[in-house]
Amino acid sequence: MKLYLDLIFFVNFGFDLLLLLSVSYLLKRNAPFLSCVKGALAGSLSIFFLFLPLNSFTLFLFKIIISIFMIIITFHFQSKRYFIKNMVYLYLNSVFLGGVLYLLNIQFSMKQKGLIFFYQGVSINVWLLLIISPIVIYFYLKQLKQLKTTYSSYYQVSFEWNHHLYHLTAFLDTGNQIQDPYFKKPVLLVGKSVLKDNIRDPILIPYHAVGKDGVLPCFILNKIHIAGIGDRRKVLVAVLDDDIRMDGIEMILNTKILEG
Repeated sequence: MKLYLDLIFFVNFGFDLLLLLSVSYLLKRNAPFLSCVKGALAGSLSIFFLFLPLNSFTLFLFKIIISIFMIIITFHFQSKRYFIKNMVYLYLNSVFLGGVLYLLNIQFSMKQKGLIFFYQGVSINVWLLLIISPIVIYFYLKQLKQLKTTYSSYYQVSFEWNHHLYHLTAFLDTGNQIQDPYFKKPVLLVGKSVLKDNIRDPILIPYHAVGKDGVLPCFILNKIHIAGIGDRRKVLVAVLDDDIRMDGIEMILNTKILEG
């Protein structure tokens, strides 16, 4: 069997460089491109272990050591937490990319009849893998960024009202600028089916939305606890005519509620 060392080295270098760049982008390390290149070159040295009589476990340990050198060369060592986070995301990105490429290769190289799979002699070309990999990483990072941005606005809120204890998942909506017109207190919104009891003698707060004006029935909470933020007292909560149509969201926070 012929082994083309230059091709193996180039492919390893390309994948390692892509992974290091993805870690730098995802964690906002702003590592210079040249540092990523140096780290990828260090990672590509692992191909020489293929020619040593090593068992699987020893080879795995050598790969861990090589990845440590990759991280230190690229991002340097600032603290233990900084280093570990870089390592974790390097392996997470590597597992995701490797899994997708393996799946694509299986789809092309294996043929299925019922529950039986067999090799059909077709495999994805190396150059095609190099083209596909950046596309896969791009959409992966884009999705992670979107999830990170979205879920950073999620909060756990708890309060007691009418002898019932509530634990709600809330979303910080910058579009919610509703406040009472007299004391300028921010108004929080809950879906219609959240509360166990109806509001008696509600406070009516006027609101304006795009193409719509009206009033919202509100009640006052003596105290509300927002996880990671703290307690807020004398909070206005308005009940909507319908449930909140967001994934798992039961309450909409007002940005001013975080200001104290």
